[in-house]
Amino acid sequence: MVLNRRFLVCGLGSLAFAACTQTATTRQPSAQTLAADLRPLQTPAFSAWVAQFRGRARAAGISENTLNAAFADAGYIPGVVDRDRNQIQTRRTFEDYLAIVASDERIAKGRAALLQNASVLRAIESRYGVDQLIVAAIWGAESFYGERRGEIPVISSTATLAFDGRRGAFYESQLIAALKILQNGDTTASNMRGSWAGAMGHTQFIPTSYEGFAVDFTGDGRRDIWSDDPSDALASTAAYLARNGWRSGLKWGAEVGTGGPDGRVIQPQAGGVRFNVTQNFNVLKTYNNSDFYALGIGHLADRIGGAGPLRGSFPPDANGLTQADRMTVQRGLIQRGYDVGTVDGVIGPKSIEAIRDFQRRQGLAVTGLATRDVLARLR
Repeated sequence: MVLNRRFLVCGLGSLAFAACTQTATTRQPSAQTLAADLRPLQTPAFSAWVAQFRGRARAAGISENTLNAAFADAGYIPGVVDRDRNQIQTRRTFEDYLAIVASDERIAKGRAALLQNASVLRAIESRYGVDQLIVAAIWGAESFYGERRGEIPVISSTATLAFDGRRGAFYESQLIAALKILQNGDTTASNMRGSWAGAMGHTQFIPTSYEGFAVDFTGDGRRDIWSDDPSDALASTAAYLARNGWRSGLKWGAEVGTGGPDGRVIQPQAGGVRFNVTQNFNVLKTYNNSDFYALGIGHLADRIGGAGPLRGSFPPDANGLTQADRMTVQRGLIQRGYDVGTVDGVIGPKSIEAIRDFQRRQGLAVTGLATRDVLARLR
């Protein structure tokens, strides 16, 4: 989701980072199989709000026909409000973030996607001057190369959040923009699906960003970022970056000491790897206003293009374990029959639950923490 999202380390405020932490590689469930709390409901209070909103929408240029079609099956989604109010605030380290956003699986899938979409990505780079590897990396980070685009109806999600009121003005502007998209004929209400926060398509545009930057790259008369064909979505991302100042031929940055470009030096994690970053790094931050995000996209792009891992290292965590130690813990748990998801050194919910059970069985204090004692018992 573009337009200066505020970074929440365990959630980017959209589907994107939640998708980063999942290990499944299939599309999200269809609307028919969505969790019960994500299905639109009719409530008296929501219906009354919609009735009042219709007047504001008409004043913004939305036709009665568009409103009737958009709200025919729309409703209040309780799970959207729950997710908005309960975004995880715990901050992960940059090392953990990078392990997720530039995982081995994401790199391998990115290289395959680059080959499969070579002609369109080259054409996009030629037209907009944005490195195709960067476009591919954003695609991978935002929707796992189209596999996790979101299945929640956007009219319902944005209307729910506008009605809820915590960020009512912002989400009403997104709802108006979504209605304008429908009125323009780019897609239908039933096809306009995305994340719980209204981010849509392969590269997770929110409706106002779609209005400002989406392009019809295929020339079929529609700016279709929802299609299985990613062409319009990838081109729209390149158009967004180009209009926000991307300089063709300039690298985003590089690890300090690797012969990369000159630029200011940043160190996102104390004692860890340092990077030289350029103006194009700042442009990436307009897509998501986070150093972690911009560095993650840049590094994933480099890896998709054939570069190796970072040369530098990160310090041990608060429990004295390195990433390699934490991966040893995860492998040890898997050998004992636990499901910890991906072995990446990131101690997420599955690893924590497995550690708790292991500690309980070993007669240890049940903390869920990957400690040196746990490591020693799992070697």
